[in-house]
Amino acid sequence: MLNVSDLSLHYGGSQILNGVDLVARRGQVTCVMGTNGVGKTSLLKAVSGTHPRSGGTYSLDGEPVEKTTAYDLAKKGVAYVPQGREIFPFLTVQENLETGFACLPRSDRRLPDFVFELFPILKDFLARRGGDLSGGQQQQLAIARALITKPKLLLLDEPTEGIQPNIIKQIGEVIRLLRDRGEMAIVLVEQYFDFAYALGDSFLVLARGSPILQGTKSEVSEKQLRLCVSV
Repeated sequence: MLNVSDLSLHYGGSQILNGVDLVARRGQVTCVMGTNGVGKTSLLKAVSGTHPRSGGTYSLDGEPVEKTTAYDLAKKGVAYVPQGREIFPFLTVQENLETGFACLPRSDRRLPDFVFELFPILKDFLARRGGDLSGGQQQQLAIARALITKPKLLLLDEPTEGIQPNIIKQIGEVIRLLRDRGEMAIVLVEQYFDFAYALGDSFLVLARGSPILQGTKSEVSEKQLRLCVSV
C-alpha cells in the first residue's frame, strides 16, 4: 500500500529525517516509535504532504507519488490526524465533520452511519461547538473527520496524548476494528508503549531522524523495542 524509501526532510538548513524507509500494508498497523524530537511527526508530515520531503521515493498502491500537496494526497486516500487534533473550535461537531467533504466528490458528501457507530457520543453532540468538547471527545472527532474522507492510508499522530484512560481504550478498539476490516493501512505514531505494542503489526524506531530498528512483531522482540525506544 504505502512504500517510502530513503526519505529525507529538512526544515530550512536543518536535516530532520535521513534515510527512512517505511512500509504500511492494508489490514495492518505500522507503529513509528522513539523519544521526543526524533522526527516521528515530521515523517507523518512528509507522508501526508503537509511538509515537502527533501528526497527519497514514495508510492501508494504501486503508483509513484511526486512532490504534491496535502489536498492532492487526501484525494488519493491519505488521511492525517495530527498531534493536537486541530479541530475547529467555533464550528459545531457536524460542521467539523463536514470539513472532511472537501476532498470527496459531491455524490459522497454525507456523514456515514459507521462513524457514529464507532463514536456514538458525536451523534449526541452534533450541534455542540468543537471547542466545548473534552480532549478525548475532540480526539474522537478528529479521527471521525479523517474517516469521512474514506482513506486508504490513515496516519495517526499521538492519539492517546492527554486523553483519559476510558477513551484511550475506546480509541484502541476503533483502531483494531479498522485494521481488522482490511480496507486501509494504518500508521500510528505513539509514545504510550503498551498501547502501541498491543496494536502494532510492524514497528519502526527512529533516533535522531534515522531508523535504528525495524521489523514485524515476529521479528522484533518487546525487549528490543523497549530498549531502542528509550535511546
